[in-house]
Amino acid sequence: MTPLYIAIGAVLLLALAVVISYNRFVRQRNLVQESWRQIDVELTRRHELIPNLVETVKGYAAHERTVLSGVVQARTAAMAASGSVTAQAQAESALTGSLRGLLAVAEAYPDLKAAGPFQQLQAQLAETEDRIAAGRRFYNGNVRAINTRVEAFPSSIVAGAFHFTKMEYFETDDPAVRAPVRVSFDPV
Repeated sequence: MTPLYIAIGAVLLLALAVVISYNRFVRQRNLVQESWRQIDVELTRRHELIPNLVETVKGYAAHERTVLSGVVQARTAAMAASGSVTAQAQAESALTGSLRGLLAVAEAYPDLKAAGPFQQLQAQLAETEDRIAAGRRFYNGNVRAINTRVEAFPSSIVAGAFHFTKMEYFETDDPAVRAPVRVSFDPV
């Protein structure tokens, strides 16, 4: 009778381990999804700020149509990107590059740089970019944690049995986004 109790105890312990592992996967998956939603909120805020920034620059730099239309097109593409995390990251990288171009154009117009509305919009955009960067770090940390569990033994057995798969990181391949910002004290 004792071997039977030992076998039942071992099966119960194994079942409990599977349940605990499954619940951890669910918690981690939900945390990844929640952190992605936080990034999405900030990306939406960014997309809403851009038209105001473009309109402000238009008044000062009317002949810079190419740069302005590039920003608008990149914003539209970023808003439309809803497939995978990779597609969203690529669209956001293009938007970041066009925003850098817009801010570079603004540097050539001292009156624009000194304008209160432009400074406020630029500050809000910088704050939003910081929030997006923090959100990306949080999201990628959660993705790393769940991906490690999906690959590590013995949780990989539970992951395979319940179809938990590795998730995508939110990263950019655009070298302009990764390039250091040049600071110059030369007069414009």
